[in-house]
Amino acid sequence: MLSERLDAALAYARRAHAEQVRKGTMIPYIAHPMAVAALVLTHAGDEDQAIAALLHDVVEDCEPFADGVPHAQAIEREFGARVAAMVLACTDGSVDDKAAARATVSPEQKREAWYDRKRAYLAHLPAAGDALLVSACDKLHNARAIRIDLAQLGGALFDRFNAGREGTLWYYRQLATCFAELGSPVAGELDREVGEIERLAALG
Repeated sequence: MLSERLDAALAYARRAHAEQVRKGTMIPYIAHPMAVAALVLTHAGDEDQAIAALLHDVVEDCEPFADGVPHAQAIEREFGARVAAMVLACTDGSVDDKAAARATVSPEQKREAWYDRKRAYLAHLPAAGDALLVSACDKLHNARAIRIDLAQLGGALFDRFNAGREGTLWYYRQLATCFAELGSPVAGELDREVGEIERLAALG
């Protein structure tokens, strides 16, 4: 059912994310793409979708390897055009894009750049095709992590996020609505997680 390609994708993701940790935690970053891949397979995704799940943050968050080949090209070379297309469909900015945003002068400009990226990501989801399941599982796992940490840390959790409390709540509600409209198989789970996030956020 699953082949050595999945093993190779996990090794690629582990190497790419290297010493990265989840924002505001000491959790190795690789735990996230592994969890997303598990959700994809649980919801009847195929091997290419699971591989894309393992690699979905590499273009956005990781510098190229020592050979200098951009990850998008390396992924297509090693795992095929379909996987590469799904990874790019799950990407709302590159390492260079994020560096440029950090260099923006004012907090207001940084926040507006963040909103622009998120609006563009939401707008492209109806055309995401096979990547839609990968994207939905990614957002579901992120929402679960936010809900767990919010229950423990309270409103201080939102200090981790560029858009703060209001932007984070807005984005996840928009995602839940969009995935529901598109008939994603994880839409119900995502809606419940977002609803719990909203409830906990209201408690302060």
